[in-house]
Parts: sequence; structure tokens; C-alpha cells
Amino acid sequence: MSVPAHCQLIGRWRIVEADLWDRGYLDLVAPAAIVIGADNRGEIAFGAMQASLDLSYSPSMVFFTWAGFDEMDEITGDGSAELLDDGAIEITFTYHNGDEAILKAKWEPSSTACSHDRRQTLVS
Repeated sequence: MSVPAHCQLIGRWRIVEADLWDRGYLDLVAPAAIVIGADNRGEIAFGAMQASLDLSYSPSMVFFTWAGFDEMDEITGDGSAELLDDGAIEITFTYHNGDEAILKAKWEPSSTACSHDRRQTLVS
């Protein structure tokens, strides 16, 4: 696995909507977010779920497997996040032997990871 030359997705993203859950559920414990690291690792948290991500990259997309806990139950799955034309990302989040959710996330301005490079890429 390698990190892409352009860090378009690396950083912290605020999950703002989902097709299966309302905003109240997404932000149940803390503001829903996904963190995409440059070290093939990341995190996602929404509702009562928290998970670690193992990432692989392409220039405008990341693919991941994940493992974590939801209300003390161990859960796993896989997914991907893709950069959209409006600068947001669309996350496909699949539970092993379970539901698939589509989430949308927006860049968190307070995120400093690769923010300068990312803004230049989106403006170009």
C-alpha cells in the first residue's frame, strides 16, 4: 500500500449526512467524523460506533477495511471514500454480513493535514 502523491483525502472530515440514519443518531456520542491518515491508518466514529481503518489509496479515493465496536459489540466491515466534484467525500460503509450505508462528509477546516496541498488541488 502506498500513499498517493496528492493528499486529496488525507485529513479529518465531518460526517454530515447518511442514507440510513438521521443527524441526531450520527452525532449521538460525539460529532460524527472520519480521519484519513497518511500512514495507511484511519478512524471513523458515528452514533455509538468507533472503528479503526486500514487504508489503501488512489488519487481521489481510499479503500478500507475496518474493525471496531458498536455499543460494546465487536463489528467489522469494509468500504471506500471518494472525492466528489463539490469537494465533499461520499463514503460507502459496509458491515460484515449486514447493512451498507452511504455517508457524506465535508472537510473540517481545522484539519491541518495536507490542507494547503488539498486546497490547491481543489482550486485547480
